[in-house]
Amino acid sequence: MRALWGVVGACALLVLTGAAPAAVAADGKGDQNFTIEDSRITESSGLAASHQHPGIYWTHNDQDTGSYLYAVDSGTGKTVARVTLAGVGRQRDVEAVSIGPDNQIYVGDIGDNDGVSWPYVWIYQLPEPKELKDQTIRAKQYVVKYTDGSRDAESMIVHPKTGRVYIIDKQEDGGHLYEGPAQLSTSGANIFKPVEPVDLWATDAAFSPDGRHLAVRGYFGGIWYDWNGGDLKKEGRLSVPLGQGESVSYSADGTTLMLGSEGEGSEVVAQDAPGGGDGSSDSASGGGSSAQGGDGDGGGGSGTVKVGALAVAAVVAVVLGFRRLSRPRR
Repeated sequence: MRALWGVVGACALLVLTGAAPAAVAADGKGDQNFTIEDSRITESSGLAASHQHPGIYWTHNDQDTGSYLYAVDSGTGKTVARVTLAGVGRQRDVEAVSIGPDNQIYVGDIGDNDGVSWPYVWIYQLPEPKELKDQTIRAKQYVVKYTDGSRDAESMIVHPKTGRVYIIDKQEDGGHLYEGPAQLSTSGANIFKPVEPVDLWATDAAFSPDGRHLAVRGYFGGIWYDWNGGDLKKEGRLSVPLGQGESVSYSADGTTLMLGSEGEGSEVVAQDAPGGGDGSSDSASGGGSSAQGGDGDGGGGSGTVKVGALAVAAVVAVVLGFRRLSRPRR
């Protein structure tokens, strides 16, 4: 697997020299490029900026030996706390983490890539700890069902103002934004319904801290939307680092997008947030990977770059397919 990813990296360097921002020296301030140093984090599949601890990001594995959240210092890449979730069943495929109002962390056990067959999935909720240390916290567990049957999903977001939870399903030709009930209930199933199309093979999403923008990423690109009260308005494209990109988060102040990937020692890449974090309509699109689907080519570029990007995409697709086939069925 590492050899295959080496091929992807080599292709990326040859044909997409501007695809990802160059690494910057860590100055201890955080919210910059960093590498996750914890060897226990081998499949970082979600990312969320702490509300109470500047420069700290919460992440998790998509499969683990227990239900854990890791607090990673973006200034050093080191884990400063591991939280064990109590009161929940054995996780299946945890794919997303988001923080809502009142410093509540939501964890999405929503993946279903082995045949799209789960009759229901789960969301866990717990308070963000005030003190960063290894500890166990009791979580609420919510049962989630969809109005149109089982879904594979890797994106779960919580609106920072209303606290409403949304899920975006993962489909190669584009999925949908699913809206949950106004308040989740631990009694019975919480029904999520499709409300808006999302023109992307989505692997994660994030709200801006003010709730006005929604960033959605995939393996080869991304899109950012004006939330517009839930009536999504496409504003522009996002460049993303090539690789198995699985996570995105706004920084706590909304000025930066943090883009993560799977793998041991994986990198999180920082780039300016759309509109500079001030709510303006300037696009963050440009050089680098373009979003999947939609109209246009996401920032132009030469024919060589386009062909090269397609070649890289093909290699990555092979790797992802190999990974899916090699993953043990649960």
